[in-house]
Amino acid sequence: MKIAFKLYATLTDYLPPEARSGNRVELDIAPEATIADVIAPYGLPMKLVHLVLVNGHYIAPADRATHTFVEGDVLAIWPPIAGG
Repeated sequence: MKIAFKLYATLTDYLPPEARSGNRVELDIAPEATIADVIAPYGLPMKLVHLVLVNGHYIAPADRATHTFVEGDVLAIWPPIAGG
């Protein structure tokens, strides 16, 4: 099944070079794949996986190892944001 995987801010560095300018890759995943399964091949440090949304809906950390997808979902991840 196909989903979109988007990384924001400093996390875009974990995407393939050709995807960084658009911060998005299209993935073909197994139907049973979870958020954790999608993230794993990209080597994202879990301390930087802060805000996780699927189709704009927040996914709590406790649900990321079990949440699966449907065709066309968009998984978006932001690191912790600090400012002043």
